Amino acid sequence: MNSSRILIVCGGSLGAQALQLVKEKEPSDVLIGVDRGAWWLVKNGFKLEGAFGDFDSVTEDEAMQIKAASDWVKSFDAIDKDWTDSELAMHWALERKPKQIILLGATGTRFDHTLANIYLLQKALEAGIDCRLIDEHNEIKLIDRTSQVMRSRHPYISLISISDQTTGITLEGFRYPLHNATLKRGQALGVSNVLLSNVGTIHLDHGLLLVIQSED
Repeated sequence: MNSSRILIVCGGSLGAQALQLVKEKEPSDVLIGVDRGAWWLVKNGFKLEGAFGDFDSVTEDEAMQIKAASDWVKSFDAIDKDWTDSELAMHWALERKPKQIILLGATGTRFDHTLANIYLLQKALEAGIDCRLIDEHNEIKLIDRTSQVMRSRHPYISLISISDQTTGITLEGFRYPLHNATLKRGQALGVSNVLLSNVGTIHLDHGLLLVIQSED
């Protein structure tokens, strides 16, 4: 695993939080644009290592500017493909084994794309790579073992099982504790918790748990 991070900027909702994160990236970070997310990067003055997409959501002139601002571009047919543009970018990122992958612009008006992008977190988890999906109001990660949560600008922390059930959940440092609890898929018991201190710990024995830090 190399020491770099890969920032994947998708074509969903992008605002001040995404702009700040890209501006604050380290020199070793790799910046990838996906379809209209690539254009958002270009119009905000960023140079891309690469761009993915069928580019059906940008104009011909915008596509030319994306190409000029990118070290390389991987274009795909808008119809004849089995994966979304974001998934293609994720596969590319996972092959490079970075220390972390950040997904920006992965949520928005298309709930089907939002949900599919959330499930991309599982691909990273299975590869042993830390991956976060971040938008203007949320930071989302997927865990299958003990994990810590740090206090941030997001006051609410929700735990949602995407397995049939996630077992052995014990919370330390949270207002609403759980002790060796089980959360089943579709159960809302883990929604809207808060930290009591700067760090909270989530223990679990088995299953997949979405950890969503959010603000209104």
